[in-house]
Amino acid sequence: MPSSLRLKRISDRVRQELSEMLVMGEIHDPRLEGISITEVKVDRELSYAEIYVSAIEGIERSQEVLQALENASGFLRKSLSEKIELRTFPRLRFHWDVTPERADRIERLIASIHKEE
Repeated sequence: MPSSLRLKRISDRVRQELSEMLVMGEIHDPRLEGISITEVKVDRELSYAEIYVSAIEGIERSQEVLQALENASGFLRKSLSEKIELRTFPRLRFHWDVTPERADRIERLIASIHKEE
């Protein structure tokens, strides 16, 4: 089993490579424009990589984005395995990250409290 530091490095590398693929236009799907990879967690057995994404527009696009990523998961896994050398490459699982939307809501609430004062 890999150490927690190695798992963190692998997760960071997967996040970096996926982000670069999106920015450089290596993924030719218009449904994936304007999304960002917020976090990647690789399990201890290196079986799965849990990938958290968000979009500028928010949760309205979540189903569309997650479906596009699922459709492209084979291509993404193959491309990542060519860039990151591992004995076996983890399967990709995509999840919607609601953290940016929650943070925005909290900031708006704080701003409204300051306006009332």
